[in-house]
Amino acid sequence: MKLTNEGLQAKEIWQQKGYTLPTFDRQAMLKETEQNPTWVHFGAGNIFRVFPAALQQQLLNQKLTKTGIIVGEGFDYEIIDKVYDKHDNLTLMVTLKSDGSIDKEVIASVAYAYKCDPQFAKEWEFFMQTFRKPSLQMASFTITEKGYSLRGGNGEFYPAMVADLTNGPKKSTMFLSKLTSLVYERYLAKAGKLSLVSMDNCSHNGQKLQDAIMTIAHAWVENGHAEPGFVTYLKEEVTFPWSMIDKITPRPDAKVEAMLKAEGFEDTSLVITDKNTYTAAFVNAEESQYLVIEDLFANGRPSLEKAGVFFTDRETVNQVERMKVTTCLNPLHTALAIYGCLLGHTLISDEMRDSELKALVEKIGYTEGMPVVVDPKILNPKQFIDEVLTVRFPNPFMPDTPQRIATDTSQKLAIRFGVTIKAYLASEELDVKNLKLIPLVFAGWLRYLLGLNDELRPFTPSPDPRLAEVQTSLVDIKIGMQGPFPSLDDLLADTTLWGVDLNAIGMAELVKTYFAQLLAGRGAVRETLRKYVH
Repeated sequence: MKLTNEGLQAKEIWQQKGYTLPTFDRQAMLKETEQNPTWVHFGAGNIFRVFPAALQQQLLNQKLTKTGIIVGEGFDYEIIDKVYDKHDNLTLMVTLKSDGSIDKEVIASVAYAYKCDPQFAKEWEFFMQTFRKPSLQMASFTITEKGYSLRGGNGEFYPAMVADLTNGPKKSTMFLSKLTSLVYERYLAKAGKLSLVSMDNCSHNGQKLQDAIMTIAHAWVENGHAEPGFVTYLKEEVTFPWSMIDKITPRPDAKVEAMLKAEGFEDTSLVITDKNTYTAAFVNAEESQYLVIEDLFANGRPSLEKAGVFFTDRETVNQVERMKVTTCLNPLHTALAIYGCLLGHTLISDEMRDSELKALVEKIGYTEGMPVVVDPKILNPKQFIDEVLTVRFPNPFMPDTPQRIATDTSQKLAIRFGVTIKAYLASEELDVKNLKLIPLVFAGWLRYLLGLNDELRPFTPSPDPRLAEVQTSLVDIKIGMQGPFPSLDDLLADTTLWGVDLNAIGMAELVKTYFAQLLAGRGAVRETLRKYVH
């Protein structure tokens, strides 16, 4: 069973083994896509292969569209060489269900996949021709939040971006510059309106994309590399819908690889690129998925609502994201990450079988978060959090780790917990002093920063841009100390960390009290949790 066009000819073998195959005419799809492309996607990674690509396959199977997706990869070119080309742009989607069962479906909706860079002349010409065609409705993106940044941490443009702004569209090197040059080709060809749709998991993603493209366009106009009308075109004929995406797609799992190999599926080996992308012919992912998009399309769009996508207004997209990020999923993930590292867990699913940790996230979510949750109406917050805590997090097939989730925690606390604290402060009915477990998460993070688990064995904290900085406030703190920890005062007042000044709102003392208990000695983390969550 080889994942190629030729290999799929033996349909009976695949179907006997429980694999779902595409039912549409792929050759007709390829021809129609080349002649009248409608959708280009940039970012060839795993989430695209089993979410947007799978959505388009549903439309193709239902004869609701005739075109597939053209894929461009502008960062990690090995993905094209070692995965897409090798497997004729096919992907095996392995859906890992919480009841222990799995679904296997071959996704064939990608028509063409190429490296997106002028150095690859033939491929670059293909993208330019595609953007010149009036049929093109949208370009979408899964390039990660970092992909939208033009500047470094010092606020200055990256040197490569400075060169791109200076040299203009014909000599672009960074992805967003290359994208802007393709849109400029469309403008010059008078090919009409277009929508650029970020599908990355970051707040106000459409605004981030729009700001970046407009910055590049303005610079090119000012430097004489683009016509002044290009900026007007971007403002009047190109839209940048906002979206919220939610689906966990971990790295290819060894257990899944072994299962597929036992069934006779070939090419299960893991590919690790030079840029540290983990991928394979198959992508394993959870069943739950949500995609909510602002219905702001300038040149039409695929009927993705028929495949489960929610189309709505910008405010509702914002509300769905806030519901997820500040109450129903992300804060619970972070709480599990911090305490999971301290207690020696290596899987989020295992943590949900730990009675203290299960009680911790249930109370943070239901007791402390839900009274101030934003209700976007199109999704029910109670049902969403129920699914997170009873289906998604406990899923034994999901090889997600607290160590991965703990990455960049300093960047997450202010949004994931600070927004809830601010909502309590703004409420006339709720008292911020009733928040007991969010401060326990804060204290847990301080304990985590010491790099000693509950057995007092060293561990390496996950990467975090502020790790060294915040650890300086704890450099003199040792296991067994009782406080009052004056070295923490400035840290606890840092609104960029917590979202609020914990000293000013009276929460710092509770955090310190918890912290002292977590520091008491071996087993103190478990004892403190047991004391407060039951």
